[in-house]
Amino acid sequence: MTLKIYNTLTRKKETFEPLTPGKVRMYVCGITAYDECHLGHARAAAVFDVIYRYLRYKGHDVTYIRNFTDIDDKIIKKSQETGLPWDEITERYIGSYREQMKRLGVENPTDEPRATEHIPEMVELIEKLIGKGLAYQSGNDVFYRVRKFSSYGKLAHKKIDELESGARIEVDEKKEDPLDFALWKGAKPGEPKWPSPWGEGRPGWHIECSAMSMKYLGESFDIHGGGRDLMFPHHENEIAQSEGATGKEPFARFWIHNGFVNINAEKMSKSLGNIRTIPAILEQWDPEVVRYFLLSAHYASPLDFTDEAMTQAEEALTRFYESLLRLQQSKRGKYPSIYQQTASTFQSLFDDVMIDDFNTTEVFGRLFALIRKLNRKLDQKIHFTDHAKEEFLNDIKVVSRVVGVFGSEPAKFLERQKRKGLKSTSISEAEIQSLIEERKKTRLSKDFKRADEIRQELASKGVLLKDNPDGSTSWEIKR
Repeated sequence: MTLKIYNTLTRKKETFEPLTPGKVRMYVCGITAYDECHLGHARAAAVFDVIYRYLRYKGHDVTYIRNFTDIDDKIIKKSQETGLPWDEITERYIGSYREQMKRLGVENPTDEPRATEHIPEMVELIEKLIGKGLAYQSGNDVFYRVRKFSSYGKLAHKKIDELESGARIEVDEKKEDPLDFALWKGAKPGEPKWPSPWGEGRPGWHIECSAMSMKYLGESFDIHGGGRDLMFPHHENEIAQSEGATGKEPFARFWIHNGFVNINAEKMSKSLGNIRTIPAILEQWDPEVVRYFLLSAHYASPLDFTDEAMTQAEEALTRFYESLLRLQQSKRGKYPSIYQQTASTFQSLFDDVMIDDFNTTEVFGRLFALIRKLNRKLDQKIHFTDHAKEEFLNDIKVVSRVVGVFGSEPAKFLERQKRKGLKSTSISEAEIQSLIEERKKTRLSKDFKRADEIRQELASKGVLLKDNPDGSTSWEIKR
């Protein structure tokens, strides 16, 4: 089985083979550290975390680089608005990002370089571009000559004239051409600055990723990724800078872009006031539920965040863990495999679809179809051998290792959901247990009317009772 990946550069799925057999080099654009990160950042992080995990699962040695932009116009503006030093701002939000990623189960990349730590590499790259006539100095600024790079627009699949007519171009008299973009920006009073052959200043946004990716991964590497919003102009400019400087094609062989996150079917944007930050989301929803939601649609498709969608994600995971707990607690039987009449092997459940462009949506769908069939078997009093249970639970661990979901201890996850649900009710856990004990006594004394009243009273407060075969009574919050 060979992995196929949709390549934005060619607009088709292609068989993935790394440049160096057994070794994969991947670069993904990280955050600009000027504010709390939002759901879009979380989706990109989760998507490329799965890709990173899956490539390692397939036996590759993966070098994964994800940068931090720690100097930028937005950071400077935040510093001016708050009066805080720019580097204090970046430290705060890089720290917050790392904390939220840990909560979402996102593994650390191989390295996380910062732009300000690589100014010399950027200066050297700009000097190469000037030497080749692809860039020019104008005052203390340096710009890239877009029309000098003949294949500009190949990632966006547009010609330069189309890009010019469709782009928002800032008027700048320093430019030779409106499409040219800044490689170096001369310092303004009060702004952070670094020395360069063109005067003190700071790098443009695009040059940092070219410099850092080539430093850590080489002049040509396997995968470059990021959100769809970065495809143009950021990634297009990276290609122009990198291939222009080295003369080598391609800069990156596969370009992978994840889709947007919308909020209630509207684009997430500050102008609409609908930005949902990761810390705010995690105040309301379990991190595993959030991760499941982020991976529930194919990574390249748009994802619509709604309270209803999050509730559905929460219910899906709850059903999964209820089934897993049920299997764990079921009697030992003679049924030899959970996969009989459902899937011939675990590979057909998982690997057959993951090799098709990392299709987590289909993985989830097949897993839940299997869970439904498992529940029907248990309903029919069909019990599995210890080996069958162990086989299935170990396979779930493999899925969890790759997608970062389904790895909780079932009882602990369900307890978390129960306690979360209690916050929305007008009754305490102690009161619930007291009423359950009273109901148990009334049933023993055959006062079934009172027993039904207690059940109804709890149901009216959102608490559902379940009488178990062993005579005990459990409860859950109505979903």
